[in-house]
Amino acid sequence: MTTDTVTLTGLRAVYGTGTRRVTALDGVTTSFASGTFTAVMGPSGSGKSTLLHCAAGLDSPTEGIVTIDGTRLDDLGENALTRLRRDRIGFVFQAFNLVSTLTAAQNVELPMRLAGRRPPARDVTAALDAVGLADRAGHRPSELSGGEQQRVAVARALITRPAVVFADEPTGALDSAASRQVLRLLRALVDEHGQTVVMVTHDPTAAAYADRILLLADGRVVDELTGGITAAVVAARIAERETVPAQPAAERSC
Repeated sequence: MTTDTVTLTGLRAVYGTGTRRVTALDGVTTSFASGTFTAVMGPSGSGKSTLLHCAAGLDSPTEGIVTIDGTRLDDLGENALTRLRRDRIGFVFQAFNLVSTLTAAQNVELPMRLAGRRPPARDVTAALDAVGLADRAGHRPSELSGGEQQRVAVARALITRPAVVFADEPTGALDSAASRQVLRLLRALVDEHGQTVVMVTHDPTAAAYADRILLLADGRVVDELTGGITAAVVAARIAERETVPAQPAAERSC
């Protein structure tokens, strides 16, 4: 039976006061099932990055509940939240965030090293092998292509065997060939290893690798696509949504 790895309930994120008050998320309720790949899309300012940051425990919502792997984030103190992010959540960002002086293998094991643990060498090798870079373990970032650096970042996200991997525009800095490699890798993690992946993207081609697409506008989920997802279908749905007049939140009308 499919279970939900991440659940968001009534999520609101409000920033600023008075005329500067902005609602980034406006009552979002959704979930991300175990072993699925979800793409989150929307125009600039739609709230997609805020949704990812709140869902990953990087930011706290103004209201609402985030549950990851059965644990409510609002029940956790700062230390416990840090441990959960470290042990149960993987992160992949547009900027690869690799340490230039470390080898690929050392970058992969860095999260566990920072936690005071030394991962077995076989685990590091397995993580690099999963992204097709076992033979590049001793290379530093400057000796790797952009696509290879992002794949090292994916391996680093996997080393703790997280419940969910959050990816924020993971192909934004890559050319089309490297983008396809990274997206096929994320797809394989879901299909072959049952990983849960949540990816923010603006690219319909990238989104087409997902099982499900959430479209956001003005801090709300306004549409959802499942089944028969292609880049053309995604682009058409986005264009269709852009013709729908926005319904501003109360704070935006102030």
